[in-house]
Amino acid sequence: MKLINDSSCSWINDLSLRHNIKTLEKNENCDWLIIGAGYTGLSAARKLSQLLPNKKIILVDAQLAGEGASSRNSGYLVDTTLNDGFTSNKDLENYKKKTNIYKLGIEAVKKFVKEYQVDCDWNECGKYFASSNQIDNKILKNFSETLSKLDFKHKILFNNDLFKRLGTNFYNVALYTKGGILLHPGKLVRAMIDTLPENINLYENSLLLNWKKVNGKITCNFMNGSINSKNVIFATNGFLKSLGIKKNYNFPITLTASMTRSLSDKEFKSIGEPKEWGVLPVRPMGATIRMTKDRRILIRNTAEIHSPYKMSKLDLNKRYNKQKIGIKKRFPQLPDDIIQSTWSGIVSRSRNGSQIFEKLDDNIFVAGCYNGSGIGVGTLFGEQIAIKASGEYTEEIKVIESRKKTTWLPPDPFLTLGVKCRLIYERFRARSET
Repeated sequence: MKLINDSSCSWINDLSLRHNIKTLEKNENCDWLIIGAGYTGLSAARKLSQLLPNKKIILVDAQLAGEGASSRNSGYLVDTTLNDGFTSNKDLENYKKKTNIYKLGIEAVKKFVKEYQVDCDWNECGKYFASSNQIDNKILKNFSETLSKLDFKHKILFNNDLFKRLGTNFYNVALYTKGGILLHPGKLVRAMIDTLPENINLYENSLLLNWKKVNGKITCNFMNGSINSKNVIFATNGFLKSLGIKKNYNFPITLTASMTRSLSDKEFKSIGEPKEWGVLPVRPMGATIRMTKDRRILIRNTAEIHSPYKMSKLDLNKRYNKQKIGIKKRFPQLPDDIIQSTWSGIVSRSRNGSQIFEKLDDNIFVAGCYNGSGIGVGTLFGEQIAIKASGEYTEEIKVIESRKKTTWLPPDPFLTLGVKCRLIYERFRARSET
């Protein structure tokens, strides 16, 4: 099934139109082929070009580069997470390894932004894990103890302080972490496209139909041509499973988000004129909310098993209605028709909240499954899988490979049934937080 380029995402609509977009229309041969042009694939291509400037490198995406999950997320570059999917952070040593990866991810993105002077609305304002439910005080207190043991700067806040900072009295308790960064995901990934080295051939709107390795040769077949390559890096994240890659170790979840227009001066004044902020839910199925630099409110409060290729206008409208209610809960003084756009996107999950980073076979490598932390971790993993594939080794790879590996998942239909049941359960538990 073909992926659709749509105009429903506000982050993407903020960007200027690109021109001279190439689609694969003939057979090609190359030294290196990278499948997927999001944060991971773009970073892998850039790093490979630096390491192997005389090799022919091809980068291919099924839709417009960077316009999948890389542009459709909420724009959080995280230093800590309270939940990765549905896994908790009870194992301190394992959690420390996760945060070490997040730290390296932030450093990788920061280095790129500085080197190429990227304007992506970078804001080191931190983030909040917030809840309206007093019972969640205990969860945040336990999380605070974990963060204290790892020397993360943080603070627990309550009603009045939260109202002053966020402009809403919806939340009763929150844990603020200083190290989180908010940014414009579309601007960041567009910069990665615009700064691709000249020896990278980028083909877009070119869906991979199937691939095989025979007698050491890797052949990838697309709609209008095929590519033979000596080496392949798969960087398709939420679509790894559909390509038969580590399919018993990852699965896609469809998320839906909405964003308002910019608030007027009067509307902005009515909510206290807060500085830019970002809230993540304490419970896995609660709402993610952002107040952007330009006074827009983003809400993401749905997660479900759905076709990863397309969500119809009718389905989007149903999610829009839910997100309209979510905004009204928090900002009842704002108009009913304030939402400007609604879109869907894909996140890749694993059973234990870990990521995929490995050599699949001779000359075949894969990186993905970021469990909602794809901006930093995807950028980091892209660079490091390129280094690993080229036969080198770094301290970053050592840190990555010290993490727990993804655990086995049951095959369908048991997997889908199990995930749906868990989503229903978590949705019920977080019903007050959507």
